[in-house]
Amino acid sequence: MISRLLRSYVPESSAGRSFALVALLDSVGTGFYLAGSTIFFIRVIGLSDAQVGLGLATTGLTAFLATVPLGVLADRWGAKRMLIAYQLWRALWFAALAFVHGPVAFFVVSALLGLVERAVSPASQAVVSVAVPSKDRTRAMATMRSVRNIGFSLGALLTAPLMADGSALAYRTIILVDAASFVFAALLLARLKVPTAPPPVRRGGLSFLHGFTDRRYLGLTAVSCVLAVHMPVLAVALPLWTVRETDAPTALVSALVVLNTVLAVLFQVPLAKGAERDGGGLRAMRLAGLALIASCAMFAVAAAPLGTLFACSVLVVATVLLTAGELWQSVGAWELSYKYAPEHRKAEYLSIFALGNSAQDVLGPPLVTVVVLGWGTAGWAALAALLLGAALLLPLPVARLDHRLATAEGAPTSTS
Repeated sequence: MISRLLRSYVPESSAGRSFALVALLDSVGTGFYLAGSTIFFIRVIGLSDAQVGLGLATTGLTAFLATVPLGVLADRWGAKRMLIAYQLWRALWFAALAFVHGPVAFFVVSALLGLVERAVSPASQAVVSVAVPSKDRTRAMATMRSVRNIGFSLGALLTAPLMADGSALAYRTIILVDAASFVFAALLLARLKVPTAPPPVRRGGLSFLHGFTDRRYLGLTAVSCVLAVHMPVLAVALPLWTVRETDAPTALVSALVVLNTVLAVLFQVPLAKGAERDGGGLRAMRLAGLALIASCAMFAVAAAPLGTLFACSVLVVATVLLTAGELWQSVGAWELSYKYAPEHRKAEYLSIFALGNSAQDVLGPPLVTVVVLGWGTAGWAALAALLLGAALLLPLPVARLDHRLATAEGAPTSTS
């Protein structure tokens, strides 16, 4: 029974298993980096808090600007080739980061790292879409996400001895381990066979400047972006609301974050089952909307002055619902973004879809801090209303995209 359960978490295809290993290597290195990077920036590079923030903002800006152009190039030159190049690019500039001095060099390296930061995910999806059989595709993505959560935690734990050492060499080692993880990931990707990949599209790398005119797909991207609000809710609203507005102890915040991580590891793969069936992606997105709306209600209720035990219990339920919404939204986003991206422009379309997450990175924190935290219970109600609107609007772009698919295939229109 247990062995059968464990096997259900492992992708059936060898390509899927290879991608899971790549995800593990990548995330362990990233866990190293995230655990020690901020202290490295301040103690070793000699930056102020403001300079660290500006450098990270530079990374985010270049990532946002470069995602779609790189997606176009991935369609032209091949997603696998570009993904290997991204990993080697990250290895090069993370290695350089270990030895920079002062804010100017930090800003330059941060900008160069940002060029491929958001391009990695859609390129990975594009390679998975051609390397992994369709029946195993969403499970492979779910496994990769679960493995990443494990890798982040493992990397952070392995950083502890170096953090305790506290020397400049120890912190540089943390950054170099992250760089090395990208080299190993590139080597694994180089061995991956992609026999079913469509021929690269010969389009100019700046063709995106002519405009992306698929309004149906843009509508799907926008709705998914709204449902991805779980990211700033977890990162910003959950800790601040818990500490400021409820009777729960501050220590509960860490426990809730751990709960989110554990649930993501355990249930991302099981919740992905059935997503490939007709209407599975839309169904997952609807469930995500319902779970997120319910979590908003529970967070609001947690502020009631009914004691510590009540607040802790309600916040645990809210976190479970938030995590369920996160997992269903991820599954729905993978399936729908794949399904409606044309084969000959797969990487470009997936890059457009990835911009929804980039937009959430920019718009989500202000939405959470100004509206939700600023308005209190009314703010949670407003967020729930926004999520309800997104869930109700979602079938519109999906129906239009289904109609286009059916027309292109000469089949009856799907009613998913």
